[in-house]
Amino acid sequence: MRQGKDRGLWVALSLISIWATSTAILFSLDLTNLPSWVKFVGFAWQMFLYVGLFVTAHDGMHGSIAPSNRPLNDAIGSFVLFVYAMFPFGKMRQMHDLHHDIPARIGDPDFHNGKRKNFFAWYFNFMQNYWSWLRLILLISTFHAVHRVLGVPESNLSWFWVFPSVMSSFQLFLFGTFLPHREPQNGYINESRATSTPFSEFWSFISCYHFGYHEEHHDLPHLGWWQLPAARRQGVEGRG
Repeated sequence: MRQGKDRGLWVALSLISIWATSTAILFSLDLTNLPSWVKFVGFAWQMFLYVGLFVTAHDGMHGSIAPSNRPLNDAIGSFVLFVYAMFPFGKMRQMHDLHHDIPARIGDPDFHNGKRKNFFAWYFNFMQNYWSWLRLILLISTFHAVHRVLGVPESNLSWFWVFPSVMSSFQLFLFGTFLPHREPQNGYINESRATSTPFSEFWSFISCYHFGYHEEHHDLPHLGWWQLPAARRQGVEGRG
């Protein structure tokens, strides 16, 4: 049991280390003489890592990074959420707890407003609940500070920070909110009003760090993202 608890911490620290190393390398590249495909590969890789950062912060909201050490768990969750997009960990956790209390119902901050149910309308309604002008100003200020103080070219900052982090929000929303919580044709069938994507474990990981195994997450919210495939296998076997 202790090994399982420690694993969540090492998974989080490993992902943070990979993101930090990757970002440092990509920020140092001279993009003027590189082929376009290199920039696109770097962008896609960073987008994948930014999705991982948010999913790690999400694990922190549920206390599954370091279950036996809540201050450490919250510190890592706060750090990851800050470097993702300067979101406040405490407020985000309160709103996420509310989502779990009343999923896909009026009052759920992740749910649509009852009228705008298509992907983009729901996405922008979703973002309005979490975004702020202050955060946007801080991000823009940080962009220019890193450019001027550290000498990172604006093109590198755009390709490997701004674009990947923005696009990761669409990926997270698609696989973590829209697909799992949109109302099925015959209506919701469980209390969590959540379904899971039918992807294999490989594609589930590539798409969103198993965030698409959403019914399992709502049933067992204390599990880390890396534990969800096993929970899904057991659930499928149980239903079979």
